[in-house]
Amino acid sequence: MMDPQTGRDLVRRYVALPQDKRRVLLERLRTQGIDFSILPVTGEWRAGAAAGDELPLSAAQRRMWFLWKLDPAGSAYHLAGMLRLRGALDVSALQAAFDALVSRHESLRTTFHERDGEAVQRVHAPFSVSIPLDDVTEATLTGLVDAEAIAPFDLAHGPLMRVRLLRLAADDHVLLVTMHHIVSDGWSMGVVIDEFASLYAAYASGQPVRLLPVEAQYADYASWQRHWLEAGERERQLDYWRGALGDEPVVLELPADRARPAVPSHRGGTVSFALGRDEARQLAGLAQRAGTTAFTVLLTAFQILLYRYTGQHDIRIGVPVANRNRAETSRTVGFFVNTQVLRARIDGTRSVLALLGEARGSVQQAQAHQELPFEQLVEALQPERSLSHNPLFQVMLNHQRRDLRALRQLPGLTLERVARTASAAKVDLALDTQEDEDGIEGVFGYASDLFEHGTVERLQRHYVSVLRQMIAAPEALVADIALEAADVEDEDPRFREAVLVHEAIARQALEQPDAVAVRCGEDVLTYGELERNATRLARALAAQIGGAEPVVGVVIDRSPAMIVRLLAVLKAGAAFLPIDPALPAARIAEMTDGARVRLLLSSQRLRGRVQTAVPVLEMEDAEHSDMV
Repeated sequence: MMDPQTGRDLVRRYVALPQDKRRVLLERLRTQGIDFSILPVTGEWRAGAAAGDELPLSAAQRRMWFLWKLDPAGSAYHLAGMLRLRGALDVSALQAAFDALVSRHESLRTTFHERDGEAVQRVHAPFSVSIPLDDVTEATLTGLVDAEAIAPFDLAHGPLMRVRLLRLAADDHVLLVTMHHIVSDGWSMGVVIDEFASLYAAYASGQPVRLLPVEAQYADYASWQRHWLEAGERERQLDYWRGALGDEPVVLELPADRARPAVPSHRGGTVSFALGRDEARQLAGLAQRAGTTAFTVLLTAFQILLYRYTGQHDIRIGVPVANRNRAETSRTVGFFVNTQVLRARIDGTRSVLALLGEARGSVQQAQAHQELPFEQLVEALQPERSLSHNPLFQVMLNHQRRDLRALRQLPGLTLERVARTASAAKVDLALDTQEDEDGIEGVFGYASDLFEHGTVERLQRHYVSVLRQMIAAPEALVADIALEAADVEDEDPRFREAVLVHEAIARQALEQPDAVAVRCGEDVLTYGELERNATRLARALAAQIGGAEPVVGVVIDRSPAMIVRLLAVLKAGAAFLPIDPALPAARIAEMTDGARVRLLLSSQRLRGRVQTAVPVLEMEDAEHSDMV
């Protein structure tokens, strides 16, 4: 460990040197075992800057400034926290707590400006936070919560943290805290929550405030990052990401309800779900067995779902990372979070455990290269730009551990979370999950330009179904994970007791594998043979179909082989469209187009009757059994 004073002295020495001399100093320090990464994030990085001076932005802040300039009224990058406080609220203690937060954290009193074509930030002196108090009713509450969350910020004038109090009764309030992403992130929200709880408790009870000092302000980090990237780290990390992502970005084509607009509106909606303590504990058990984390299990389930929905094997998901590798920034409020692109190559013949192992390795490598600003990765890869979609990924997964214990100890108060009914959409589809001692809560946010609410509700049920199947059978092949089981209607007991056809046949094959299942003249299939042949074919099908509720056309004469193929389609999670090969070719083409058939099952003998642009899988090529 480096002595703090020695570290600050080295930083001052480094910053004082001209650019061409800094690398020489770094090489000299390396011979003494001192790497740049050891140098602390400290105020010395902005040496010479006086209070109120304009300071450079971090890479992430520059991108956020650019996006705000494009759409000053947009709310896609607002962070909104909402809590319902029941009990005797001390409004003066609440005011004092927020005033203290603004005094402690420079980010909460920073504004952004443009000078000579460059964006800069200016830190202002501490001020008292304006906290409007409005009387509301239950009928108007939701609308006010949503309106507050999307109300625009003025980055040049601030403030960039808004606090509002809604009063439903003398002992019933809703606290709204909204920040712009340019000054905060998810980790920062946690810092604000913890410190607010400590400050409120102290002021409400008349006790002294006891908080750890803030070791580094965000402007210190922004200056450190600029020097750190210039010192050679940018090239090292870029080399890794070029190799991991390749030269050709892939657009994930989720089946949408509407055509993608040329310019997105960013209007969005949400669909929520929850896994209780027991299921969360089982998920953690699967993670432990695979030597990984709950996040990796949630990620792998998402990858499988997207593979099944799109039929694409190259799946790329954007994942925010905290980027808090420096101990001195652990209590700093600011925009540290970075975005990574995690790539998976999904193969339906691999097991769930094998896929989890691959995801674990991908996550570990990404974490070792998490500091490269996403903006610089995009610049280096130079993907084809389009206003209609994100350049490197179209879906995101954000997983956080939530700890509300500090808030639950507020004197005289109990709290409840308040839900929003609408959100802004930054990407086509985003999955946000939060894990705490009560389980895991998830929210699918979606672009209303592309999807109907019911479509995402079905997708959410499919995701939970995939998770549950992974937990129940981690040795199962990806191709054997079904989607349709999640569509069974939970509210009708008749459906709860129903068994799907292919599930009933699988049970029968286990109980009586030698019993006759199919007879056609001299041809006979036992339940065991039927199940084995159908399962083998289902794996081949699952590798070629995807999307929500895919349809497979089956062109074949009546025979035991027809039963095998129809059963295989069901096991692959698709619906089948039986097609009589005696029909005219034009009629077959009309049927496949009308039903949006993704794939046709046929045979070499009947192939000539099929005149359609739909891909055709000939069974003689896909299976080795004489029966199918």
